[in-house]
Amino acid sequence: MFIVCVTSCPVGIAHTYMAAANLEKAAKAKGLEVKVETQGAQGVENEITKEDIARAAGCIIASDVRIKNGSRFDPIPTLNASVSEAVKDAKGIVEELLEAIE
Repeated sequence: MFIVCVTSCPVGIAHTYMAAANLEKAAKAKGLEVKVETQGAQGVENEITKEDIARAAGCIIASDVRIKNGSRFDPIPTLNASVSEAVKDAKGIVEELLEAIE
């Protein structure tokens, strides 16, 4: 199963990338294929494409700010969480998304 994630925090430095790393690790531990887009101080990195969204079973948005082009995820189940939640409990967030998909 393939999921996509977006992370972003107000400053766009540490928490954005820590959340991305934790979500990726938690998803892979569940046997999922994952792509994580970061919207940080460096701009958008590892941008999720239309093709990624078309094949994704779900999306996690871990953000404390409005993400760019968030409506593109409307067609798939999407779980919203804070960046700090993703840093502290990425496993729980991934599990919650999986429950919503099933």
